[in-house]
Amino acid sequence: TYPFTSSFRGESGPKKTEALLLPWDRFSTWLHCICVVGFDLELGQADENNPNSFSLFQKTSICYLSFPDSNSGCLGDTQFCFRFRQGSNRKPSLGCFLETTDRDAPPCLKREQGHYYGYVYFRQVRDKSLKRGYFQKSLVLISKLPYVTFFHSLLKIMAPEYFEKQEPCLEAGQSENLPYLSVCLYLSVCLSLSLYLPVSIVLPTIHEVDLFRCFYPVFFHIQMLWELVLLGEALVVMAPSPAESSDTVLALVSCISPLRYCSDFRPYFTIHDSEFKEYTTRTQAPPSVILGVTNPFFAKTLQHWPHIIRIGDMKQAGEMAKQMKVKKLKNLKTLDSKPGVYTAYKPYLNKDEDIIKQLQKGVQQKRPSAAQNAIIRRYFLELTQSFMIPLERYVASLMPLQKSISPWKSPPQLRPFIQQDFMKTLEKAGPQLTSRLKGDWIGLYRHFLKSSNFDGWFRNRRREMTQKLEALHLEALCEEDLQQRVQKHSEVETVDLVLKLKDKLVQTLYICDVVDSYFNIIKL
Repeated sequence: TYPFTSSFRGESGPKKTEALLLPWDRFSTWLHCICVVGFDLELGQADENNPNSFSLFQKTSICYLSFPDSNSGCLGDTQFCFRFRQGSNRKPSLGCFLETTDRDAPPCLKREQGHYYGYVYFRQVRDKSLKRGYFQKSLVLISKLPYVTFFHSLLKIMAPEYFEKQEPCLEAGQSENLPYLSVCLYLSVCLSLSLYLPVSIVLPTIHEVDLFRCFYPVFFHIQMLWELVLLGEALVVMAPSPAESSDTVLALVSCISPLRYCSDFRPYFTIHDSEFKEYTTRTQAPPSVILGVTNPFFAKTLQHWPHIIRIGDMKQAGEMAKQMKVKKLKNLKTLDSKPGVYTAYKPYLNKDEDIIKQLQKGVQQKRPSAAQNAIIRRYFLELTQSFMIPLERYVASLMPLQKSISPWKSPPQLRPFIQQDFMKTLEKAGPQLTSRLKGDWIGLYRHFLKSSNFDGWFRNRRREMTQKLEALHLEALCEEDLQQRVQKHSEVETVDLVLKLKDKLVQTLYICDVVDSYFNIIKL
């Protein structure tokens, strides 16, 4: 399969950068590969196009993750997604320089560094011409981008065409080189599509799932679920199909946005996954991970997990959900147990009855699902912002004053994060300034400071502030009169200064040169 690509290559561009550019690098920044998984009577699930970039174990995992469990009974077309570890066999490429684009992207849109997403379009229909009596095949897009809505929308167009016309519909039509002065415009054009005007499709979002639809079976407990995700607690979602499983896990991960969820999460998890033993062992506490499962086997295997969400068939927005109490874990014996939240967890914050009443009223008045989704997403956003603002304010105070930056000394260090000092700031500048919720905010913060979400957030903020200090230090250095400075110091000090300046400039210029050259190559 080939992408629709165009790129500008200038003759004056650095040849070294072009030489380092690996095949498919431009394409793989969006899509790593396309897999076609079918069912073989002797082998079971089998990859029909055999991508070379994955290990045998990864290929096997992709095959199993691309098909619903046999108990799901998914007839017709089904869409879902999964997530798996990258592995150590991935060859480095210039795609790593696209990390610079992540710098300005919100956390929810950043590329995955250690994992791939698999976006699946699975078709199962009766076919008497086949020995098994069914046509079963999945078209899977593998990418590092968490653009769930975008890739699912792409598959809705691509997969039906592929199942009907097979591989030719995925190939580019013809490549053309269009030289003009010192620039060569390279184009890949699909001839069949160039014969008529394209149909415009407007996506309201490229990554968000419908929170209200996903949480509808348990929306009386959305505030408690927000706490569990915020604290990085081990959660398992038991659902009847991979579509409902993956959507619910993605909804959980996104409910703490704009804070990035820093633990592992698997929208669709099977017994064939490489981390199956690691995540199901009873010899140690469950890891900080959110799993989505459909196999009834997990009802017993994961019964020791502290928090279990049971999702039934997702109802239409017009049907009223019944209020259910949080249930004890011992009551969950099979995957057929009633929908609900099974946990012994006691929330730190008092329950917000207003949001529940607002959503219930919307159901009674048949408010559009999109409006309900907007209400619940805004609620989560304001709750997370109220929680994070005191942390942001305190961490900003750890930044040294700009007047303490001397061009002739190393950049000053950030002051350390001291938990006791932060807790003291909450009395006058805590979440009570922006949130009406009451409860044990102090306890919630203490628990959060031990979580992987805090660790990931603080590492990122510390890296950003360190880079800011480096930039301010370089700016101060550029504004200095070097000639006057050299005259006031000995030859040894001058040589030492020149060497340090050379190292800093070479490092900065090399990074800028390579990144700029790379973007010129992949420019569309």
